[in-house]
Amino acid sequence: MLENLDENAIRAAFAQPNNDGSFPEAFRDYLRALGMRRPSVILAFPPKAAGTFLRTAAIVAVEGQLIRAVHAQGGRDAQPYLPMFLSYLCGEFGEAPLVTHMHLQALPANRHFFDALGLRPVIMLRSITDMLASYRDMLDADPAARADGLNCTIPAGYSEWSKAAKSEFLIDVLAPWYVGYYATWLDYARAAPGRVCMLTYRDFLDSPAETLSALLDHADMPVSRAICDAAIAETWAERGEHRFNLGECGRGRLYFTAEQAARLRQMLSYYPILREREGELL
Repeated sequence: MLENLDENAIRAAFAQPNNDGSFPEAFRDYLRALGMRRPSVILAFPPKAAGTFLRTAAIVAVEGQLIRAVHAQGGRDAQPYLPMFLSYLCGEFGEAPLVTHMHLQALPANRHFFDALGLRPVIMLRSITDMLASYRDMLDADPAARADGLNCTIPAGYSEWSKAAKSEFLIDVLAPWYVGYYATWLDYARAAPGRVCMLTYRDFLDSPAETLSALLDHADMPVSRAICDAAIAETWAERGEHRFNLGECGRGRLYFTAEQAARLRQMLSYYPILREREGELL
């Protein structure tokens, strides 16, 4: 390993970016040229939005490889890891395209990272209450998920709580992350529309192969509809292994009270760009 990294790549790996995450001009120009060498599939989905499912289908469709392109998964709010991208772009991982899935907000440092390498992330728009409902199911069923959390620590006694207490926790502690996720990503998508592809969960349920095709087109790796259909069928047969839950719209209404939904609506109201999407996000 590392035999393909030239001196510029090694220097870039150790160069500290500016305080806001931007790169000095010389390194930015180098990274932009390097990023043009190979395409990649970057799924920057929030948790419980079919990210693991579509990531797997994308790997099947483009004969890609799953690469953990973040510094660490602990805490779940990912930080893109430059050495991994440098290694991939310089050919260290072979010829198969990079496919990665990372839970992160589009904060300034992450935007600078994507812009510097010319990466084209894909996001998914889904009702926050539906995702929190699915997240609660996952926390109930999977001790590993309780150990991970979502940019937070899940309390040790969580599994013994009542359903009502769990819903309160999700609204108070996890919902703000989702609000921040959409506030930052919708702003980034508006500021750089060619950079960010926004999918919707309802479209995914209605036509998963078309959704897969759209994200691969955005990643500059188009494939035929027949290949997308086959990739979806293969992944669907193993959906339980990819944390695909029920795949329903509107189920959040069964988990959260009107008062809890009103609190979430208040969180959205702080961001004008989210008020425009309130119907979809609630």
